[in-house]
Amino acid sequence: MSKQLTSGLIGLAGALALSASLATPVAAEEVRVPVMTQAERGATNLPRTGQSQAAVRNSYGNPQQISGPVGEPPITQWHYPEFTVYFEYDHVIHSVMKPKR
Repeated sequence: MSKQLTSGLIGLAGALALSASLATPVAAEEVRVPVMTQAERGATNLPRTGQSQAAVRNSYGNPQQISGPVGEPPITQWHYPEFTVYFEYDHVIHSVMKPKR
């Protein structure tokens, strides 16, 4: 066989394999993760973004546990019975409810 014919057959075989793989149906499993509804989160009184550590301590008392600071910028976690507060330096960047057991 000539080089042109051989390379043409190889190219045709590759194109057929690609088109066969594109025509194959793909199945995916749907994973559902329970998430709090907006109403539940809104009904809770969590520290707000931007509050200082002093303001959080005044409103919620001392945390059960403090983790960190870790990384740059330094991130510290304050753990309360029902939620965790994340601080960057001295200010709240996020508050997260703990799952109910």
